[in-house]
Amino acid sequence: MRIGVFCSGGDAPGMNACVMAVVRAASRHGHQVVGIKRGYQGLLEEDFFLNTEGLPILTLRRASIWSQFGGAFLRSSRSDEFRTETGQKKAAEILRRNNIDGLIAIGGDGTFQGGVALAEFWDGQFVGCPGTIDNDLIGTDYTIGFSTAVQTAVEAVDKIRDTAWSHDRMFLIEVMGRHSGYIAAYTAIATGADAVAIPETETDCKGIVKYLSYLKSQGKNSTIMIVAEGDERGGVAEIIEQLKLENCPYSMRTVVLGHLQRGGSPTPEDRRRAMQMGSAAVKAVLNGQTGVMVGTRDEHCMLTPLVETFATHRKIPPSVLELIQEMTG
Repeated sequence: MRIGVFCSGGDAPGMNACVMAVVRAASRHGHQVVGIKRGYQGLLEEDFFLNTEGLPILTLRRASIWSQFGGAFLRSSRSDEFRTETGQKKAAEILRRNNIDGLIAIGGDGTFQGGVALAEFWDGQFVGCPGTIDNDLIGTDYTIGFSTAVQTAVEAVDKIRDTAWSHDRMFLIEVMGRHSGYIAAYTAIATGADAVAIPETETDCKGIVKYLSYLKSQGKNSTIMIVAEGDERGGVAEIIEQLKLENCPYSMRTVVLGHLQRGGSPTPEDRRRAMQMGSAAVKAVLNGQTGVMVGTRDEHCMLTPLVETFATHRKIPPSVLELIQEMTG
C-alpha cells in the first residue's frame, strides 16, 4: 500500500514528528510513504519529497530524527487552484496515477474541508491529523503545535515583564487566535497576567480600567494584558486606544508576537502527541477508515468525521474561563 502524507495551512511545531511517526508506522507494516511537499499545491504539481535514490519514497533513515525540529520539512502552503472543482479532479487523477491509496493530511479546518471535497472525485482513504497552534478543532483535547505556541508566548511575556517592571509600564501583548482564545487564555494563566481579551468573552474596557486603577492604588506599578488577535474589540492597536479613552492609569506599550509563535523546537508534549496521532492515522488507513480526523481525548486516540471537526470552533472549557476570571479579577 502507498500512503501519501503532507502538511497544509499554517505550520505548527510537531508536524515533522507526525510525519516521522507516519513513516515509522507504515514501514513497520510493510507499506510505502510518499512525502508530498507544499500541501495541496504540491500535490497538484506532483512535487514529491525524493530520497537519496531519487525516488518519491520517504524512508525510515531520512525521517529518523525529524521529531526535534520545528517548521515543516515537507513545507506547507495554501492552494487557490485546489479550491476549484477542476483542481480537485486534477488532484484525484494525480493520486491514481501515482498509485497512492491513502492520504494523511496534517493541518486545520481548511485542510480537512479540502479532504471532504477531494472525496467527491477520489475513492482513496483520507485521514487527518490536527496540526494547528489554535487548538480550535472539534474532536481533540489538544492539537499539534498548541503546547509549543503557548510555551513560546509565555517565554516572550516573561521577558517583556522585565521591561514593564523596569519602566513602570503596562504592556498589551497580542497572540495568535483569529477565532479562538486558547493561546491567549493559557498564556494569561501561565504568566499571571492581570487582564485578557479573547473572542469567547466580551471585553469590557471600562471594567478593565477600573480593575487596573485598583491595582495601581495598591502599589502595583507595572502590569500585563494578553490579547487574542481575534477579540471582538480588535487587536492590541484598537484596544489600547479604547483603554486610553477610559483613562487607563498606566503608560502603555504594545507587542505583537505574530508568527514567532509558529516556530521553534516542539515541546515534549507536542512531540509525543504528534507521534501518537501519526501512528494512529496509519492504523486508521490500514483498517479501512476514511473521512476522519485522529484526535485525543483523555490521552486516548479517537476518530471524528471530518465534517464535524470544522462545523464550529471548539470552545474553551468553562473551568478555564472561570480560572481566568478568578486570576484577573
